[in-house]
Amino acid sequence: MAENPSSIDIKPGDFEPLDKQAGPDNERIAAPSLTFGQDVWRRLKSNKTAFVSFIVLVFLFLVAFGGRAVYHVDPNAQSPRYANLPPKILGVSIHGLNGHLTQSGKDVDAYAAAGAKSDVHYLLGTDYLGRDLLARIMYGTRISLEIALIATLIDLTIGVGFGILSGWKGGRVDLFMQRVIEILSSIPQLVIMVLMATAFTKTGMASIIAAIAITGWTTMARLTRAQTLQLKNQDFILAARTLGESPVKIAWKHLLPNLSSVIIIQTMFTIPSAIFFEAFLSYIGIGISSPQASLGTLISDGQKNFQFLPYQMWYPAIVLIILMLAFNLLGDGMRDAFDPKSKR
Repeated sequence: MAENPSSIDIKPGDFEPLDKQAGPDNERIAAPSLTFGQDVWRRLKSNKTAFVSFIVLVFLFLVAFGGRAVYHVDPNAQSPRYANLPPKILGVSIHGLNGHLTQSGKDVDAYAAAGAKSDVHYLLGTDYLGRDLLARIMYGTRISLEIALIATLIDLTIGVGFGILSGWKGGRVDLFMQRVIEILSSIPQLVIMVLMATAFTKTGMASIIAAIAITGWTTMARLTRAQTLQLKNQDFILAARTLGESPVKIAWKHLLPNLSSVIIIQTMFTIPSAIFFEAFLSYIGIGISSPQASLGTLISDGQKNFQFLPYQMWYPAIVLIILMLAFNLLGDGMRDAFDPKSKR
């Protein structure tokens, strides 16, 4: 039989006073207060692949733009006496990194055969004119990155602005602007570059950047327009328009933050595409002109001696592969980090 609650003997000692410090806040569950940038950085660091790619890119940027401060070698200095020397790292006895070559089945000290002194060594070897390959790879990487970054800046400036304007205005303005994009998209960048090479006696960075700038922004403009068409009818945009905010302010405060995911992922694809486009043009001989070096010209020069001196092509090719992989993997990670829907 159940005990009657009224018959329970309650004594004052059955209760203990609550600790003053153990207030209602001790059971409240709250996440740390983070800004948008801090939250993006936290999620980016949790993506190991993207974070490693970010570190690799930082290292390559430091080497490309600041390597000359440590490695004082002129990339265009020629030493025909030391032409086609293999890599030599002091203290390393691994074949291929100790200055030795295999010729007619025999191991040959290429530096001794060239009459080089004991203190002469090239970390990545030399090319057919005796130029330091490491210095030229550093210089070529910087040229490729400069072209890619400038092309990306043009892509962002024109593509984002054109896409937002087209999506925001709509109607006949949008129809006309989309026809402009379709016309420009139908012109291959390679055709533009060939026309420039025909018109100008010497091609270089300016002509490559111009070829990318003429048509490269159209993809960014289309993606931005599509997202703007979806966002401009959302409640927060309608509320801003009702409050009398100008279209420029709405675009800056409301559209751009919500377009950041699309813009960043497209930017991360634009950079490696521009690097590869420049390398391809330089490889076929209508890009960067001699004696300037880029990854494309280095691969082209190394391909001529690939059968006997494969390192002359492999090293710049490896740098190009790492650059493109790192940018693409970082782009995927940044897309997830900037997407509010992926927040956990």
